[in-house]
Amino acid sequence: MPLPPFLASVEKNDPDFAKAIEGVFSSAMGPGALDQKTKLLIALALDAAHGAYQGVMNISKQLKNMGVKDEEIAEAIRIAYFAFGNSILASYSAAFSENK
Repeated sequence: MPLPPFLASVEKNDPDFAKAIEGVFSSAMGPGALDQKTKLLIALALDAAHGAYQGVMNISKQLKNMGVKDEEIAEAIRIAYFAFGNSILASYSAAFSENK
């Protein structure tokens, strides 16, 4: 799996650090217990939750090239919204706390 395009600058300016990042990338995205589709859907959801527009665009393109349907991509993003949005809902009660 190719490295994300934004790492080109790191490779150029700090090759040692780039090698360390490549190791982490390979460990996370290389062959393992999860299949490539699942790993990319997780990465997509996390990028969406963090507002990484370019990452979402690149990963969704990879997923579509693998034959992943738009409905699967949308569901992964809905899960990200649910997971990240829950912290807001969990904090909601603090606005109405009895401990004023």
